[in-house]
Amino acid sequence: MSFVIVSLLYKLARKLLTVPSVLLRRGTAKDAELLVLRHENAVLRRQLTGPVRYEPADRFWLAGLAGLIPRPH
Repeated sequence: MSFVIVSLLYKLARKLLTVPSVLLRRGTAKDAELLVLRHENAVLRRQLTGPVRYEPADRFWLAGLAGLIPRPH
């Protein structure tokens, strides 16, 4: 159990250290990176034979980032 917590904290710390660099980039660079990541994600999903299984750290990170995405009204 403690390994899971340490792993989660390590992954969280690594992700938090990348946030300032993302926030300081220009919009075009962010959009390009987003498109590349979406395409990479689509390619990787095509290669999977079963359902995607997220680790607790992945779910935590995705939930935190989802709160930053503006929602259409």
